[in-house]
Amino acid sequence: MNDILPIKDPVLVFALVAALILFAPIVMGRWRLPGMIGLLVAGAILGPNALGVLARDQSFVLFGTVGLLYIMFSAALEIDMAVLKRHRLSSLVFGLLTFAIPMGVGLVVSRHLLGFDWPAAILLASTFASHTLLTYPIASRLGLARNPAVTTAIGGTIITDTLALLVLAVIVSSTRGAIDEFFWYQLGVSLTVYVLAILVGLPILARWFFRSLGRDGVSEFVFVLATVFGCAAVSRLAGSEPIVGAFLAGLALNRSIPRHSTLMNRIQFTGEAVFVPFFLLSVGMLLDLRIFLGGPRAWAVAIAMVVTVHATKWLAAESTRLFLGYSRDEARLVFGLTVPQAAATLAATIVGYDIGLFDDAVVNGAILMILTSCLIAPVVVERSGRRLALIGAGDDADTDGRAQRILVALSRRRPSTTLVDLAMLVRDPAQKQPVYPLVVIEEGDGASDEVARAEKLLATAVAQLSAADVAAAPVTRIDLNLSSGILRARRELLGTDVIVGWSGRTTAPELLFGSVLEKLQDDRDCTLMFARIESPLNTTRRILLGLPLNADRETGFAAAIGSIKRLAQQIGANITVLADKHGEAHLRKRITAVKPSVEVRLRVLEGDDSLLRALGEEIGPDDLIVLYGTRTGSIAWRAGTGALPLAVAERFPVNNLLLVYPVESRAPPQGQE
Repeated sequence: MNDILPIKDPVLVFALVAALILFAPIVMGRWRLPGMIGLLVAGAILGPNALGVLARDQSFVLFGTVGLLYIMFSAALEIDMAVLKRHRLSSLVFGLLTFAIPMGVGLVVSRHLLGFDWPAAILLASTFASHTLLTYPIASRLGLARNPAVTTAIGGTIITDTLALLVLAVIVSSTRGAIDEFFWYQLGVSLTVYVLAILVGLPILARWFFRSLGRDGVSEFVFVLATVFGCAAVSRLAGSEPIVGAFLAGLALNRSIPRHSTLMNRIQFTGEAVFVPFFLLSVGMLLDLRIFLGGPRAWAVAIAMVVTVHATKWLAAESTRLFLGYSRDEARLVFGLTVPQAAATLAATIVGYDIGLFDDAVVNGAILMILTSCLIAPVVVERSGRRLALIGAGDDADTDGRAQRILVALSRRRPSTTLVDLAMLVRDPAQKQPVYPLVVIEEGDGASDEVARAEKLLATAVAQLSAADVAAAPVTRIDLNLSSGILRARRELLGTDVIVGWSGRTTAPELLFGSVLEKLQDDRDCTLMFARIESPLNTTRRILLGLPLNADRETGFAAAIGSIKRLAQQIGANITVLADKHGEAHLRKRITAVKPSVEVRLRVLEGDDSLLRALGEEIGPDDLIVLYGTRTGSIAWRAGTGALPLAVAERFPVNNLLLVYPVESRAPPQGQE
């Protein structure tokens, strides 16, 4: 039997693991339990301490470590930085509570109940304070990644894990007799340099890469992997742990990777399909129930550890109802996110065992603590998170009640990928509507050949949308000219938004016969976006939005501002509004009322010719200019406003420029229910 088990054939091992990853969620789903519980149980049953079918060899350790770092990185990547900034005080309060309560109670239990000496008691208490965001993927799947309670839990993770790892570093140094005044200076300086290097240097490197080299999806994905694991690898040199480096890398790359983008979808898919399941299996393999046959002390240590961690983390989560005003479900969600033990717990336990502070009973108690917390937490997050998701369903719905249908007019003369990226960034994912890539072919003798070329262009756009898990409905039209084809397709498909590429200049024929921009403005029943994209949108740091007087009085204002704010949220940019001083209070109120919530600053202008001057004073190389367009005869229209886009395009040739003409007619098109 020893010749057969554990399985050593790498192909057979991977096939078995793939089958477990496939069927564990299906089996657990029958009992309405999260799939990760099935992987934990499967690892415990098939691992070396039970049936011995699988060995916890270097491959499981490697992929399990990668999966753990992936969880930390993904959690930081999906944080809404604007929400985190608004709730930074909540994160600080909860972070201190979820560290102090388990640490204090754990110290009493370890010292007086279990009889450990002070160094071992302090180190064991720190394992109760730390936690791993193991259940974060469940909250993310339920659409709660930007919920304030989730953001608070994630922010608290930074604080409590950092403090717990500092305790580990101090205890290890004390056993070696290395703690002195120089030790504290060295630790403080190294951690400060390390954190600043990632949070300041990595965003600069990322913007340079995406702007200069990152035109290929594979290279962008590999760049992200290299930077994340590079940051994690050098963490030990700064006196920290790799999980902290991975989390910091996620915070640094947060603004450079839009949430609903091809790159984000690839990152999530790779983690959830391979790395995270390997981590769950490897954690399950650690459990060894034979230790409990050795005597009552093993049971006492294990029970004390399991009860302490669950009770103290529950108390810390419940304290959010008192100090932060959270609801019962939000407190339960915080508990489910912060009770799982894995990364820092394992690190502290193994280190304590290696230096002689812990024995086998503590190691097995830690593993049982990890397993029980990882079994309970997914159930709590699933149930409380689902209730919160149902309460908040529809909060981000389109403001006018119409299904958002985005048409993207593509052309072989300009890159189509940037326009498709823009469509995905302004799209409302809650409505589950497809994006309509559109190619218009002008009638003529060569129209049939152009159809074949159009199909290739549309296939590229469909592949790009599919890679981001966005539905696509490609459209081809043969018409007399480009503007007529776009307008006809828009009416037939009941489109609400039309995105068209723009060169930023007017050609000689357009001066005589009118430009496409002018002709498309005749259709007032949709939001028009004309985009001049000079660099990747995810390198944008700020949006400069120019608003004419009385723009906030127009019927399509909320829909247009909603699209701009969704764009800002996706690329992690704040918005600076440049608007006339008249009606400032009403304008501020209307912008604030439009969802989603992003950071907006209002700069008041004076004089008719001050927008160009203000843009010149505010503009930076990574800023996106958005001009709120006015159609002839609209409330915000004034003579001379039509020349402003060309003037801005000529004045700022290297900046991305977006012209947004809001919908005016709010009556549903014929046939729309």
